[in-house]
Amino acid sequence: MNTNSSPICCPAFEPMQWDEKEIRWDNKKFVVDRVRSFLHVPLNFGQVMVRNIALISAAGASSTERIILADEDSLWGTNVFIDITKDVPGAKMTTISGTFLAKVFEGPYRNIRTWIEEMKRFVKSKDKTLKKLYFYYTTCPKCAKQYGRNYVVLLAQV
Repeated sequence: MNTNSSPICCPAFEPMQWDEKEIRWDNKKFVVDRVRSFLHVPLNFGQVMVRNIALISAAGASSTERIILADEDSLWGTNVFIDITKDVPGAKMTTISGTFLAKVFEGPYRNIRTWIEEMKRFVKSKDKTLKKLYFYYTTCPKCAKQYGRNYVVLLAQV
């Protein structure tokens, strides 16, 4: 629910479409970039997103899914993946393939360690082995505040 006059830039997220689902991607296209971080706190996320969204829009490659994944591979930086529908000139692109177990969490980002542990238990309960973990931040902080919900999907590559 939008309770103030700021525009909503992120579509409403439907958790039931993702929660405890198995997802398969075969060469799903993404623009990939690097965000500088300090102890996992992003420092230039907005700049990275604005730059890449401009390139994606100019190429007509915006996806209706609007999936933005983070690979928190370091205390000092994060790889960010933005899904696209076609190649984007001037951007670094990659594909992601595999089978993923998804689980939706809701709440403040400070709960991330708890969510990771719960995700590990969920993967184990399915008799799967976790290979890699991605974080799908479903809305920007401004939109999460306006919607009154902060959903984060953990995607475990298995």
